[in-house]
Amino acid sequence: MLTSLTTLIPLAATAEGEEEGGSFLVEPGVGLMLWTLLVFGIAMVLLSRLAWPKIAEALDKRQRAIEESIDAAERTKKESADLLEEYRERLKEARTQAEDIVARARRAGEEHQRESQEKAKVQREELMEQTRRDIEAETRRAIQEIRREVADLTVAATEKVTRKTLTEDDQRRLVEEALSELDFSSLSKN
Repeated sequence: MLTSLTTLIPLAATAEGEEEGGSFLVEPGVGLMLWTLLVFGIAMVLLSRLAWPKIAEALDKRQRAIEESIDAAERTKKESADLLEEYRERLKEARTQAEDIVARARRAGEEHQRESQEKAKVQREELMEQTRRDIEAETRRAIQEIRREVADLTVAATEKVTRKTLTEDDQRRLVEEALSELDFSSLSKN
């Protein structure tokens, strides 16, 4: 039916154009306008019944797909923002923990250093005390050795001077006299 209408319109137009002697496109006639409106209306009805519902359905489907894509993109963006915020929180916690670990390690190092210094001080004092005791023992031993030597020399000198052997009581008395004349106190103080 549409094809028959399209063939009738040019024929009617050519008939009118030939009657007036000019171009029917320059001076449109009422008949041509009516036919054009009629064909246009029929085309609109056919399109509205056959093509537009499918086009509208396709457009709706496309719109829903775009809206779903936008929703998915927004969800993804929100998830990304949440993940970023979570990552920042974890990073902040990690930095705090790292700072705590460094502070604890620093305190432990300082405590260890202080303990080592105290231990070294105690060991040094113990060594100094042991050295003092050793020196005092050696001094006493040396003084005893000197006393014995002095006693032996005194007895020997006395026997040579008197040209006789002394009794044990004489030896003891001479040794005590000789030792009392010597000052050993200055040796023991050092």
